[in-house]
Amino acid sequence: MAVFRSNKSMSVQLIDDTAQHTLASATSQGMAGKTMTEQAVFVGTEIAKVANEKGITSVVFDRGGFTYTGRVKALADAARSHGLSF
Repeated sequence: MAVFRSNKSMSVQLIDDTAQHTLASATSQGMAGKTMTEQAVFVGTEIAKVANEKGITSVVFDRGGFTYTGRVKALADAARSHGLSF
């Protein structure tokens, strides 16, 4: 699970490293009227739902060099609370 955080949005991808293939992705791009933390929680929830539909329960969390605070932590907590383990 690779996380990317920009000044305006967040995105996350579930990547199969052995096959070099993206299995699923979610982004907050285009969400208006929400705080950045609310967007991060939404992205974490969406990626967990998609992962559960595809039968993925465990992932490796790659925060992409971003510190594990604020939006990155909110995304991780939301994904964990909806069934992903890492």
